[in-house]
Amino acid sequence: MKKKKWLSGLLAVAMVMVSTACTKQEAAVSGDAAGNSASNKPVTLKFLTWGNQAHLDMYAKLLETYKKQNPNITVTLESIPFADYQQKVSVLAAGRELPDIAWVSERMVPQFMANDILADVSDIKNDAAFNLNDFIPSTLNLFTKEGKLYGLPFSTPPSVMFYNQDLFDKAGLTSPNELAKQGKWTWEEFTKSAKALTSGTGANKVYGANFFRDWKTWIMLASYAWSNGSGPFNKDMTKFTWSDQYGVETFKMLQNMMFVDQSHPKAGEQINFETGKIGMFFDGYSYMSKARTIKDFKWSIAPMPSGSKGSVPMMGQAGYVVFKESKHQKEVKDLLKFFASQEGIQTSSTFFVPPRKTVLNSDSFLKQPDSPDPSIIKQVVIDEMEKAVVQPGHVQWQKIDNEILGGFDQLFGQTAQPEQIVKTMEDKITPLLKK
Repeated sequence: MKKKKWLSGLLAVAMVMVSTACTKQEAAVSGDAAGNSASNKPVTLKFLTWGNQAHLDMYAKLLETYKKQNPNITVTLESIPFADYQQKVSVLAAGRELPDIAWVSERMVPQFMANDILADVSDIKNDAAFNLNDFIPSTLNLFTKEGKLYGLPFSTPPSVMFYNQDLFDKAGLTSPNELAKQGKWTWEEFTKSAKALTSGTGANKVYGANFFRDWKTWIMLASYAWSNGSGPFNKDMTKFTWSDQYGVETFKMLQNMMFVDQSHPKAGEQINFETGKIGMFFDGYSYMSKARTIKDFKWSIAPMPSGSKGSVPMMGQAGYVVFKESKHQKEVKDLLKFFASQEGIQTSSTFFVPPRKTVLNSDSFLKQPDSPDPSIIKQVVIDEMEKAVVQPGHVQWQKIDNEILGGFDQLFGQTAQPEQIVKTMEDKITPLLKK
């Protein structure tokens, strides 16, 4: 009993619930995506995400549609911050308190598959009406193991660079989009632009760039090595390769921006792009949900800077999974099909790059209100997708991630030089990759 109370308490503290209306809202859903109810027996399903309020509001509206078709199932929406999400799901699994359906990211899937907590949803392949062939084939690879399907994607965004157009205009700089068209949007040009955009001191300080959504999201920096034909790891995640020339150059670039040019915030300085005090900010496309609320300055998006091999963004993947321990397998798999249906993916494309081909090239995705021009969406998102590298995942990812963060702490604290930092990372991570 004490263990169960402790687990429930831990989740309650970490959980960012939807607003009162969303938290208490009950979306009655049941049956399949066509609204064919399996029975009239009341069932409650738990849906877990790391989404922000805008995402949760979107799901609440989507479930209202499903509620009209299926009045006997209640779906509760809950959210945990992304930084804590994987660990909290592991805690819930240990306590046998998993939700019925949940978001997962690419870094989580290998661990959850290894822990055997995901339900096989391969039967979806036999549903002609669902049209699994509409999904971009590569988006299903993450969720496929030994011919079985263990989830469905809803988001396949390449990383993008959000930038403050007003600051670029004020500094007299050519836009990154135009430079990219000319093949001139390079890492060298990026660091020059960051320095030129930097101004002021103290509370009036404007920084040229920021790689970090928070001080744990280091993965955007991997693009430098990828664009030069390398990366933090080899393709099969059996070797740490960020100790090479391009790994060292990555850390030197950040070191120089922080401590020499002072064009990047130092660790602990929480300055968001929305404040207008960051010139360039790297994140996934889903940051659009916040960017669209910006009214104080003009902004846009651009491709990642290029290296010797061109631009190579990080491909994030997020999807829906059903947990094996759910007592309502029929109902929750039907809900999964609704979320990943044509209607569901079209609705979620408000914030996420859709994995369905028909939605990706539709006006419902390309012409969202308060978004950049469709030609820019095509340049930065659709045209970059085929170049992207899927964010790495490993059964030991949480430990690997902690060692990499430890290396960044050394850089932030100036306690070691880049060459030593990446060598220390290699020594600590290599044994983890062999487990």
